[in-house]
Amino acid sequence: MSLSQVELLRSHGISPSAQRLAVAEYVLRTSEHPSADEVWARVRARFPMVSRATVYNTLNLFVETGLLRPLVLTEGRTVFDPVLAPHHHLIDEETGEIVDIPWERLTVNQVEQLEGFEISEYQVVLRGRRKPT
Repeated sequence: MSLSQVELLRSHGISPSAQRLAVAEYVLRTSEHPSADEVWARVRARFPMVSRATVYNTLNLFVETGLLRPLVLTEGRTVFDPVLAPHHHLIDEETGEIVDIPWERLTVNQVEQLEGFEISEYQVVLRGRRKPT
């Protein structure tokens, strides 16, 4: 448990319980885009007594306080993203891995000029696969 995680939770008005810190240690540092069940499995491996309800409630609290963003990039599956700055995503069709794409790597034109809509946010979701290296 790092002091910075304690300070981060407190700065968002969250009491840093042991369970919340265990969730934060994983979900706020990962480059993965885990589902709630994946977070629970990861946290439970290090903190066996944590319940699924506690993890779900903690994830919801982190979303409510602006520490995480929930994303629905594939039908019926919500994942969590700790990267709050604007960016895009690529879903690897072979592995299911979700990869962050820097905002400046893609250009989307004339979003603000869409008639009949007031756009508050947008992102591009690409589907494909990594090229062999």
